[in-house]
Amino acid sequence: MSIPVDSPTPNISPKITLENDYLKSLQQRYAFATILIPFFGLLIAIYTTFKFGISSVDIGLFLVMYTLTMLGITVGFHRHFAHGAFKTNTVIRILLAILGCMSAQGPVIQWASIHRRHHKYSDRPGDPHSPLIYKGEKWATLRGLWHGQVAWMLNSDVTNTVVFAKDLLRDPIITKVNRFYLTWVILGLAIPAIVDGLLTGTWIGILQGFLWGGLVRIFCVNHAFWTINSIAHYYGQRPFDTEEQSHNTFWLSLANFGEAWHNNHHAFPHSALLGLKWWQIDIGGGVILALQKVGLAWDLKTPTAGMIAEKLKVNKQSENLTIDASNF
Repeated sequence: MSIPVDSPTPNISPKITLENDYLKSLQQRYAFATILIPFFGLLIAIYTTFKFGISSVDIGLFLVMYTLTMLGITVGFHRHFAHGAFKTNTVIRILLAILGCMSAQGPVIQWASIHRRHHKYSDRPGDPHSPLIYKGEKWATLRGLWHGQVAWMLNSDVTNTVVFAKDLLRDPIITKVNRFYLTWVILGLAIPAIVDGLLTGTWIGILQGFLWGGLVRIFCVNHAFWTINSIAHYYGQRPFDTEEQSHNTFWLSLANFGEAWHNNHHAFPHSALLGLKWWQIDIGGGVILALQKVGLAWDLKTPTAGMIAEKLKVNKQSENLTIDASNF
């Protein structure tokens, strides 16, 4: 019998989760909506494409909304709010928080709390979405991948934001953005529908904008990002000998804007850059560097060559090769 990853154990303070049936039920309802509604939107979009076709406006709105909301998650929710990897001004913080909310992955404070909890207990009891909880059981890999991708949202306990996000709870501006979470989700669906309708001048345009720039975009953004909880804890390379089973999964790095350099991230969780080699494509990191260049981001946290060399995992059984840390 498997042990749920967030089951109470003597080593975990019970305060990391809230024993509240109402909040847990509410969290489950939101999770079902986040998983199922975009999925059905994708099916409807496929049908309408065969019936009405798909226009360049539909594709353009999908790509623009995908880019904006993925940046809201990777640059905003993840690197800025969860890890404090860089500082920026109030306007950019609000914009990143709103764009992140438009992805429908949850309010910014709850998202940051869950992610910080993941780092504290990564791949151990207490981690809300480790895919390794069925290790040694039948179909362990498939069950684990499913759990890490979506199932954890349906059965996880409610993470205590007071324990994991006191700094964000004390921020009056971010708590206000957090409070209007559903408003931002709806706005993220309405904007592409309105824009498509205005540009095409048709009701079909409104529907296609709602589907492709809204629901299909949410489906693709979320599943591209959720692979970090599932695939990136099973497959890829581990240049750094970290305590959990994070991997660098290069073939996912474009889809989730650099998040797939997951072993790099667990080695240096507060780094603003997840791609540490020149060829490790990190779109989120590139945007942060661009913001820094124009004075909109500062105090970027990045590992030095010495820090990287110290943490590099070397296979002592292989040939003695000199690793040049300056290439990282």
